[in-house]
Amino acid sequence: MTTEIKTPDVEKGSLKKAAKKGLKTMRKTRTKHPLREEGRIIKYGTSGFVRNIWLSTAATVVMAITLIILFVTVVASVVLTSTAEMMRDKIDITIYLKPNTSEEVLDQLKDTISRDSNIKSVDLSTSEQEYEKFLAENADSKEIIGVLDDEMKELMISKMQATMRIKVYDVDNLDSIKGIVENDVIFQKNIDDEMAPTYDVNQVEIATITSWARIARTGGMILAVVFLVISVLIIFSTIRMAIFSRREEIYMMKLVGADKRFIRGPFLVEAEICGIIAGIIAATVSYFGFMLMAPKLTDYGINVESIVDVLESNRLIFVYVIFMAIGVIIGRISARLAVSKYLHKT
Repeated sequence: MTTEIKTPDVEKGSLKKAAKKGLKTMRKTRTKHPLREEGRIIKYGTSGFVRNIWLSTAATVVMAITLIILFVTVVASVVLTSTAEMMRDKIDITIYLKPNTSEEVLDQLKDTISRDSNIKSVDLSTSEQEYEKFLAENADSKEIIGVLDDEMKELMISKMQATMRIKVYDVDNLDSIKGIVENDVIFQKNIDDEMAPTYDVNQVEIATITSWARIARTGGMILAVVFLVISVLIIFSTIRMAIFSRREEIYMMKLVGADKRFIRGPFLVEAEICGIIAGIIAATVSYFGFMLMAPKLTDYGINVESIVDVLESNRLIFVYVIFMAIGVIIGRISARLAVSKYLHKT
């Protein structure tokens, strides 16, 4: 009686034959069972992700950083631009008129200035009304209120300028309003010589915030592009290493007639998994990070309401979807570049 001893080469040859036979069977049934083929592609892609877990983790982390930078860029641009617009809406031009200017003259001046198409609203205040505002603003100061007898009241009213507060549609286009104030005879007769109109108040602050928004948008996009290139290169390298480690398996697939889609599919799935996980991580970090910073930004006068409204509403799910979609797109493009380069070589 003789015993057959299988050598490692024989066992390896048997495994290759079995693999070829399985691939032939998959090829025959592919057209009949497309869902089964898709299932196999997803299965092999998931397996590849786990097999190259360290490289996959590195690619996921860099992609998550890229997505976070994109979020910061968009948010910084939005909140700084909205802050500048909010400040523009709050700006009013104050024209100081001589004390005790009568209501009739004030109404006449209002009619004159209102003819300008840039005027949104005009608020008039006589010297007596300005005195009442002064009392309201200092109601808690007993020292000031205590010395305001009738004689002091009359003296203050005689020194307080009447005011005209103007809101405009476009704070960057005040030339026509300046022309009316400087050239109209009635304005020049009643305007106060000691207090100049506040045309340029807050203009410097608005220009600064607008500049910050522009810098945040430009700088953020540069950083996002840099990290985008890095993430694409890392995913590209990850897929290339996975291809190299499975080159014999891919070679056998080609021998039995596997098409490029079936060869490419698992690698695309692997990259897409990186993109989905990176999107979830980036969206979560961005959400909690922004919500933590929002109160502090508000204290500095930064308008974050539009972003907070999105993150605190049902639209948050769309933020997650957008993050994951961008991650999938980045991963898919990187993987296709890597796989296509290999397939064109072979």
